[in-house]
Amino acid sequence: MRLSTIVVGLLVAGILSPAAGTLNGPALAAAPTSGKGIGIRLLEAPVAARADMRAWSYIIDHLAPGSVIHRRVEVFNTTSTPKQVALYPAAAQIRNQKFQFADGHTANELSAWITLNQHEVTLAPHARSAVTATITVPEEAAPGERYAMIWAETAKAAPAGGGVAEVNRVGIRLYLDVGGGNPPPSDFTIDSLTAQRSPTGQQAVMAQVHNTGGRALDLSGDLKLTNSSGSLHYSAGPFKVQTGTTLAPGDVGSVIAVLTEQVPNGPWRARMRLESGLTKRAAEATIQFPASGTAQAVAAEMDTDYPVVALVGGGALAALAAIAVLLTQRKRRSRREPSNA
Repeated sequence: MRLSTIVVGLLVAGILSPAAGTLNGPALAAAPTSGKGIGIRLLEAPVAARADMRAWSYIIDHLAPGSVIHRRVEVFNTTSTPKQVALYPAAAQIRNQKFQFADGHTANELSAWITLNQHEVTLAPHARSAVTATITVPEEAAPGERYAMIWAETAKAAPAGGGVAEVNRVGIRLYLDVGGGNPPPSDFTIDSLTAQRSPTGQQAVMAQVHNTGGRALDLSGDLKLTNSSGSLHYSAGPFKVQTGTTLAPGDVGSVIAVLTEQVPNGPWRARMRLESGLTKRAAEATIQFPASGTAQAVAAEMDTDYPVVALVGGGALAALAAIAVLLTQRKRRSRREPSNA
């Protein structure tokens, strides 16, 4: 793709800001970084996953062969001019620890299962429109997880006589696992922590992570450092982990937390907390920052007690929620019914 011919702007619903006024709960909205343009957001999530904010950002589901589901998305125009928006599914994959999408309308198996009830919408200034995506899993579909995108795209043709054509698109990721029974669990281990120092002196800690579960992970989290010497206790952080690392099942990759303040070389007790949706893990190791470059990796000790609540699966959370609703209804009925005493 030559910049002299076409300029493409992309925003995937993964760099998001909260949006209000949704129908089924706290959806998240994608919007261009300039704050002006087109955006797209998911309007609903599976009942069993409504406690998982990741499921409000992306279409994440587990379906048996032959299943059909519908998901509503909303496309919106934040500009003061009308926008002609094209809508289409396209291929994606997880490669090199990243969720990567294909050029243009490139298809894959999952995108071929997706149909949209509208392929083009005209949005007035500051208007929005709901679109329904239908995912039909063939009866003969093989087990496994697949990835795709639903894109909303605007295009501006090059001026007559030559120039630059502009294409801007925003999208929603799809993570679809095919198989019978319950969905495969999500899980991971934090295997090691490595202290680093950049050529400019900035310190960082890298964690090696192994996806030991059956679903892809989008990792985020933080790092905290503590140092106890006699009666003195020092701490630094928490420092945010850089987002953008996605691991397919079985993958081993790394995430990094860059320190926003200078700290002594140590030794430090480093605690890394990572999460993907409702799956949360923590691990610790004693590290020391090198004068330059990268120190030797230190094996991390997993905190088997962290967390307690977040280890409950989506199905169990839905069951607990149903029990809570039932108990509430019974209490209300008991208040209304007259006493026999």
